[in-house]
Amino acid sequence: MRVTMAALLALALGAVAPMVRAQAPDKPLDVYVIDTEGGKSALYVTPTGQSLLLDAGNPGGRDTDRIMEAIHAAGITQLDYLLLTHYHVDHVGGVEALAQRIPIKNFVDHGPTVEPREQVQGFQQLWASLYAKGHHIVVKPGDRLPITCVDGRIVTSAGQVIKTPLPGGGQPNPECASFTPKDITNDPENAQSVGSVVMLGNFKLIDLGDLLWNKEQELMCPNNPIGTVDVYMVSHHGLDWSGSPTLVHALRPRVAIMNNGTRKGGSGTTFPTLESSPGLENLWLSHWSYTGGIEHNPAGVFIANVDDNQTIANILTAPPRGRGGFGGRRAGGPAAAPGGGAPTGVPPAAGPAAGAPGQGAPGAPDAGRAFGRGQGGPGGPGGGRRGGGFGGASTGHSPAYWIKVSAYPDGHFTVTNPRIDFTKTYEARTAR
Repeated sequence: MRVTMAALLALALGAVAPMVRAQAPDKPLDVYVIDTEGGKSALYVTPTGQSLLLDAGNPGGRDTDRIMEAIHAAGITQLDYLLLTHYHVDHVGGVEALAQRIPIKNFVDHGPTVEPREQVQGFQQLWASLYAKGHHIVVKPGDRLPITCVDGRIVTSAGQVIKTPLPGGGQPNPECASFTPKDITNDPENAQSVGSVVMLGNFKLIDLGDLLWNKEQELMCPNNPIGTVDVYMVSHHGLDWSGSPTLVHALRPRVAIMNNGTRKGGSGTTFPTLESSPGLENLWLSHWSYTGGIEHNPAGVFIANVDDNQTIANILTAPPRGRGGFGGRRAGGPAAAPGGGAPTGVPPAAGPAAGAPGQGAPGAPDAGRAFGRGQGGPGGPGGGRRGGGFGGASTGHSPAYWIKVSAYPDGHFTVTNPRIDFTKTYEARTAR
């Protein structure tokens, strides 16, 4: 009888195992693109339930609360991996608070900072104290992220780019012939960004952090090592220090998702480059863009967070502002840094837009300068590198909606805007 029961049990387990294997691919890779008001944070949850958080947003608690909301919605109780693309305040400012609220097992980065003055004072020491309690991974191009069920590849790190093509990559890039370099010498940490490609079967997503324009040429020329992608996480919040046609048009994304703020991102050539990208079906935004106006913002169903009608009306009807707009540098700084200027017609503030919740003080195009203490709008209390201005981001609007991608091994995926419960399905490509 024991033999018979054992045989029956083995038979039953044998029948269940294929069912489990068959069901696993039905679970998607979920990606929550969290609203950090022009900062950066995205939560990846694999079909097997492993989690990776890419960057942790700004300091001050607001972004940490929003990250934790996504974590709770995803039903996870620990972060298996925390990957920092680079060490600017809008990417790492929330790390300390986050580590106090959820266990983190593995800490991933590009190695030490290359900037002598940290945007978050003492961060390197703090980071080392955190990863000493877990497992520290310094990645280089070509490495695989050791996460289950998906194929995560590092394509840029510490100023280096991948040399061996990924599946589907390696073809000559015709966009290289028209590449024009930009003179960008400040904030060198951006060029150190850890860039990754995440693949699940026939689905492919790329996120290059704040990788700079000239580094994109190094990555993509003369041959495109990435191939085409389904989802492009718009580099550098949509600032035109990044996002060259040499990158974007060669990737041929079906969907682009811009983690922007109302006054940060979508500057210069960013919108035209995306709009002219071959095969782009939709652009999704974290925020209705003041710089994009009616000419470039997509339909509201593709925008996670939208100001009230009166605020938008004030933005659209205010008198034109002089050159530099919201993106201009402080007095005495370079007048027109790449990606810094807002188009003329973007007002300094009007009605409810003045000091709009969650928006930072005007300043240079990069991360920390966009966020000061308190509720910074143009003319309002601002912050900066000095005087403790990186002490925390503003309170922000509530609720704050993420954009959610759910991808499946056959290559089809959905993108959801929870603000209006709108989901669009993108069927699998027949060929890349």
